[in-house]
Amino acid sequence: MIRHHPPHPGRRIRRSLPVLTLLAAAAVAVLCGCGAPAPRLDAARQVGAAFEQALADADYPRACALLAPQTRQQLEDDESKPCGLALQGQDLPTAGEVQGTQVYGRQALLRLREDTLFLSQFDDGWKVVAAGCTPEADKPYRCSLKGG
Repeated sequence: MIRHHPPHPGRRIRRSLPVLTLLAAAAVAVLCGCGAPAPRLDAARQVGAAFEQALADADYPRACALLAPQTRQQLEDDESKPCGLALQGQDLPTAGEVQGTQVYGRQALLRLREDTLFLSQFDDGWKVVAAGCTPEADKPYRCSLKGG
């Protein structure tokens, strides 16, 4: 009689370890935004930089055009003014150059020297959803400009 012996448990683990390692690496790449295509990262960076440049130049109509519709509406509702005038009254930091970008699907986080921006991708491109954001211990970011 021929006996069938199950494979040694150690062998099974060793054979599946490379597969598990690849799956873990893929999950980390997706979660950290490392797998985002370069054009998407660049597009998000360009919009964030354009928004900051518009603020630095006091070109509020241009900055308003780069805001997500909900963010623009929330700003106008909160201030009871058109976007340009309302944005002018915000105390947003002079952010400086982009230090890092992370893209998660249709969402992006841009870390600048003095600020953090959140963006969403719309049919007509990336738009700023929140600005003037600072991290808070054990809580989400606190943003001075954000949509409802």
